[in-house]
Amino acid sequence: MLKVQEVRELIKLIDESSISDFTYESNGTKITLKKENGEVVTVSKPVNTQPVQEAPQQTAPVNTVEEKAEPKEEVKTEPKEEQPTSKVDYDHEIVSPMVGTFYASPSPDDDPYVQVGASVESNTVVCIVEAMKLFNEIEAEVKGEIVEVLVDNGELVEYGQPLFRVKKK
Repeated sequence: MLKVQEVRELIKLIDESSISDFTYESNGTKITLKKENGEVVTVSKPVNTQPVQEAPQQTAPVNTVEEKAEPKEEVKTEPKEEQPTSKVDYDHEIVSPMVGTFYASPSPDDDPYVQVGASVESNTVVCIVEAMKLFNEIEAEVKGEIVEVLVDNGELVEYGQPLFRVKKK
């Protein structure tokens, strides 16, 4: 079964390409991606029917198998990529160097590293991205002022995803 991250990468690649239909089948799962009206639609269906054949022995697993099959059929769109760009004046975007979870502060009880209006130096820590239980401090890399925070605390971020917008000084 594909991981959520792998499905997101497939959606992004199909969205950026001229391909209109894509089907992937692996380990009893089939994923079909289709472009409709400029949006990527994802449909995931289980291919392997063996659990359904075992179901007549017990009544409860039949319901469980059917309930698990339903959530896999879903339509996904990526609304963040289709939103118009912000009208905030900025010179630089601080982007995530990896896939992980964004944390605005060193611990839940502490204040955020930076907020809108905060001045930063090139070595100022602006956030933490946690990946595989490793907490990576992300530095501003430029001197300036934070003009926009683009992600929420605890949100999953992608490689290269903009986290902050900075007006250079």
